[in-house]
Amino acid sequence: MGSLSRFCAFTCKHSNVKTTPSVFQLVRAYSDGHQKAVKTPLYDLHTRYGGKVVNFVGFLLPVQYADLSVTASHLFTRKNASIFDVSHMLQTNVRGKDCISWFESLCPVDLKGMANGSSALTVFLTEKGGIIDDLIVTKVNDETLYIVSNAGRLEVDKQHMLNSSKIFKQQGKDIHVEFLDVSDRALIAVQGPKAVSLLQPLTDVSMPDLTFMTSRVGSVAGVQGCRITRCGYTGEDGVEVSIPADKADHVTEALLQSNDIKLAGLGVRDSLRLEAGLCLYGNDIDETVTPVEANLTWLISKRRRGEANFPGADVILRHIKQGVEKRRVGVRMESGAPARKDAILKHPDTLDVVGKVTSGCPSPSLGGNVAMGYVAESLKKAGTKLLVNIRGKHVPCLVAKMPFVPSNYYTKK
Repeated sequence: MGSLSRFCAFTCKHSNVKTTPSVFQLVRAYSDGHQKAVKTPLYDLHTRYGGKVVNFVGFLLPVQYADLSVTASHLFTRKNASIFDVSHMLQTNVRGKDCISWFESLCPVDLKGMANGSSALTVFLTEKGGIIDDLIVTKVNDETLYIVSNAGRLEVDKQHMLNSSKIFKQQGKDIHVEFLDVSDRALIAVQGPKAVSLLQPLTDVSMPDLTFMTSRVGSVAGVQGCRITRCGYTGEDGVEVSIPADKADHVTEALLQSNDIKLAGLGVRDSLRLEAGLCLYGNDIDETVTPVEANLTWLISKRRRGEANFPGADVILRHIKQGVEKRRVGVRMESGAPARKDAILKHPDTLDVVGKVTSGCPSPSLGGNVAMGYVAESLKKAGTKLLVNIRGKHVPCLVAKMPFVPSNYYTKK
């Protein structure tokens, strides 16, 4: 998905939606000029279609396009389909007869129990149970894995995988990690209720047979060797398509022949993922938070809990059994300014600090504002009344169930 991914929104000249400051901060941090940023294989397409390109975590990516505001693009995606350039994310192939045992030494996922061609959201963990990164792993077969992880953690993830695989090799294990460079491989996300019906005429992969979190290799728009994974970061049905870099423009243009699909940028991706209740690494999850605190306990598979042989297992299993002091929750406000990252949450009676917001933005689909953050465990129940400090004022808000907008993943029941 994404990975659980990955983006914050950014204030744009042509947008009528104010968005979270985190992307602005990231853009500023990498704004030493485009010279130091990497062009994705779709860079020329972005400029051709009027994309407002910025340096985002070292890659040149569009925040939005000239034809639609962030709000309009968001609603268009929920009704039709949009294409997102996510080529900046780290794609990794892992091969060798010991690749599954190697990967399970880093994550709490049950790869052994997964069918070939299936994918799973999981997390790299520290020995203290903190989240190094969230990622999607596909079990191609018993000796091949395909991994997509976050661009913001690219070097951290590379080093983590290289160091651990080196230890395995020193033990005589068969493991080979191959990082796919953006100059060799592009990645697009096609998201929305019409995404799959628009893709099907262009591919030889049977989309009715490709259910949520499964993956196949086939041709797209005549391009061989494309990997299609039914997943995404919006809560809508859709796919991520890995494409040979020199064919990315061709595939994207083929999809854009329909009026029901448009290009979309980073700003829309953030508001869509937040409505879907999905985490952004660095905001909602990081190395100081365990999956249990992040309300991601379901990532710890049953077999792995029994074996207790993943990083940080002692801490995480204790959290599952004994509980935690804080928990990630959804937050809703019907009107007013949105709560931004680091906004303080308080008890309405005592004004004691009980938590803080980690992500927040207006909700084009629902009206009002949505956010997520961490609160004391005793206050996690949906409907709990709190106050959030916005610009020095205490604004009423409610703890809310997530996702805020119902998910539409394709499960083929």
